[in-house]
Amino acid sequence: MDKITIDDILALKGKRKITMLTAYDYPIASLVDRAGIDIILVGDSLANVVLGLDSTTKVGMTEMLHHAKAVRRAVNRALVVGDMPYESYQINTEESVKNAKRFINEADCSAIKLEWFDRCPEVTRKIIEAGIPVMGHIGLTPQTADKLGGFKVQGKDADTARRLIEQAQKLENLGCFSVLLECVPDKLSEIITKKLKIPTIGIGAGVSCDGQVLVINDMLGLFERYTPKFVKKYLNLSPLILKAIEDYKNEVLKGEFPAPEHFFSIKEEELKKI
Repeated sequence: MDKITIDDILALKGKRKITMLTAYDYPIASLVDRAGIDIILVGDSLANVVLGLDSTTKVGMTEMLHHAKAVRRAVNRALVVGDMPYESYQINTEESVKNAKRFINEADCSAIKLEWFDRCPEVTRKIIEAGIPVMGHIGLTPQTADKLGGFKVQGKDADTARRLIEQAQKLENLGCFSVLLECVPDKLSEIITKKLKIPTIGIGAGVSCDGQVLVINDMLGLFERYTPKFVKKYLNLSPLILKAIEDYKNEVLKGEFPAPEHFFSIKEEELKKI
């Protein structure tokens, strides 16, 4: 099956929904790719669901590139997008292009994603001018959630709704190939989606978006600290994994594992020579 390109994603708007999931390692990325998901995001949610940190602002380029490389090794078809960590473009805005290029050149990603912040248009323009495809991200932006009143739905009043529409249109005009809408009222997402010629990807933004994304650890029930309202758990793996580990522990304690079928043998005549 042919590798998905930016042009392929753009062409899907109005034709069918776009599917997107996060992945952070080789085995999960391989499964996501084999399932036919269009876009794999190596998300900075890595900080929370994999590394146990309490904020996405605490993960940096070293960790993001390490995991992006692992994901890319597994993928044959999906478009792989690297999520720019907070320090790489919000603190070090002058280094944003250099850091974006690292996702492309070192991790072999096809694009990057960055969240809206005060200097977002300037940084986005520089990265796109450097020839790097960009997915924008508006609404609830976890890296700057403290400036938005916390982890809350954005765009619930007319003023903030208009601001989000303006941000989405600005990102399109700058040349972004898609915009992620996080925790945005469904009717507002519908308005934005209709106004844009580029696809919208929703997470907690209703069904009208051109595509949907979830954090893989959330939808598989692998992250138990909290579950956002917009998450549907398609599987609850944590209790299954816990039971398997407990079964292993108990069999080892009882001497039931390893059983003979797990042994390696040596011929008796060789044993006698020892």
